[in-house]
Amino acid sequence: MESAKKSFKKKIALSLMLLFIFFAVFSLFTVERTYAQEKTPAVASQAVAGHDQAEVAKFGLVAAAIAFGFGAIGAGMAIGNVGAAAMGAIGERPEIASQALIFIALAEGLVVFGFITALMILGKI
Repeated sequence: MESAKKSFKKKIALSLMLLFIFFAVFSLFTVERTYAQEKTPAVASQAVAGHDQAEVAKFGLVAAAIAFGFGAIGAGMAIGNVGAAAMGAIGERPEIASQALIFIALAEGLVVFGFITALMILGKI
């Protein structure tokens, strides 16, 4: 039991170390392009207009993320409750399995509604 815990801790430490190395290498390649650009006076005036548009667009992106995220969380909670009840009912009466799957599919529809709402919000940006 103790050796299993040590082995698990070693695997976690190795995974975290590899993840840190990956992010360090990734950041070296992506940050290089950020500092390589120069602004000319004509580009600077366009940058101000682009900055205002970016400020407005970020609220749309956050709204789309919230719409999809809450839809997914709500669907997960619904499927958890409906799925548990459906499995209990199927255990007692296996012939109602198709009806139970319909209720699970209805709960899954919440994700679709959240996704469509997020797409509609992103279409307005």
